[in-house]
Amino acid sequence: MTRAFTHKASQSPTSQKSLSVDDYGAISNDGKEDTQAFQKAWKEACSSGAVLVVPEKKVYHLKQITFSGPCQPNTAFMVYGTITAWPEISSYEDDRRHWIQFDGISNFRVDGGGRGTINGNGKKWWQNSCKINKNLAVTFNECNNLRVENLRFKNAQQMHMNFQKCFNVRASNLVVRAPENSPNTDGIHVTETQNILISNSDDCISIVSGSKNVRATDITCGPGHGISIGSLGADNSEAEVSNVLVNRATLIGTTNGVRIKTWQGGSGYATNIKFLNIAMRNVTNPIIIDQNYCDQEEPCKEQESAVQLSNVVYQNIKGTSASEVAIKFDCSKSVPCRDIYVEDVILEAQGGNNNNKNGGTSASCDNVKYINKGKLFPQCSH
Repeated sequence: MTRAFTHKASQSPTSQKSLSVDDYGAISNDGKEDTQAFQKAWKEACSSGAVLVVPEKKVYHLKQITFSGPCQPNTAFMVYGTITAWPEISSYEDDRRHWIQFDGISNFRVDGGGRGTINGNGKKWWQNSCKINKNLAVTFNECNNLRVENLRFKNAQQMHMNFQKCFNVRASNLVVRAPENSPNTDGIHVTETQNILISNSDDCISIVSGSKNVRATDITCGPGHGISIGSLGADNSEAEVSNVLVNRATLIGTTNGVRIKTWQGGSGYATNIKFLNIAMRNVTNPIIIDQNYCDQEEPCKEQESAVQLSNVVYQNIKGTSASEVAIKFDCSKSVPCRDIYVEDVILEAQGGNNNNKNGGTSASCDNVKYINKGKLFPQCSH
């Protein structure tokens, strides 16, 4: 796997000019929105390569805002306090896809110091369908040599963080919190992004087309949707995902474990994907490949073309399944999965349910030939 994480932002924040949003008219804890003040402060910080500070123990409200680049090298955004989304949904009618966006910035760092919080104030949005509010999130778009660290995210409207068309990203020590009954609030969403390292974070991850050289290590996820490489080939599009490594993850009570899902009718590939050293506890669908994904009540029309899945490794994955089917490989008839490797995978029933002949869990395999080394439970019948 190619690794090219080179960050030029080496200057210490203590040696840089520091600006507080308070100096540009932001007033905390007053129940009013501070969007214009943040925009003024950003303009100065960006043009001078300064550190913009959101002070500790203060709460600020923002409507939709874009922090645009290009900026002077080593510009930084330090969130020590709390940024909360403005609660009036009518303020977002012009753009239901973005809340906070960082756009076109290179050699840039966002840091919460372990105490800063970004609160999406998502309860009102959750009352609507998640299909309506697809991407209202904190979005990093076309940012290069980017670091996002030591931040807390709470109650996103839809997804918490979206890395889109970025290059050379390090995201670490991130904590995501949302109620278990909230809709599809993905923790980290990666799209068309290359060379990204996600580490030491408490959140679920989704990876979609155009993403290459993705590493996720020391991840804790749950509840949520697990770690997903998905939506490939939607609307008959061409997928490109390669060199994905998920290593050392703990999944607890998630609705999927490690999942690859593709639509019929698509084309392209998803290849060189590794899921290593993963612990599962009470996980529904712990291991799943679905090349026939369909999100409608009526069966989707069978199509011959499909995204090619190849060279996928599952190694040292152990724990308990909340569903009887713990391993499901539902591959395409016309473009079957190739080079699937399974080694030392043991997924038993949650609570020790031994009501069926397989000891509480089973495997389902269609149009796939996997190579097994070491222990494997449950196994597909051939």
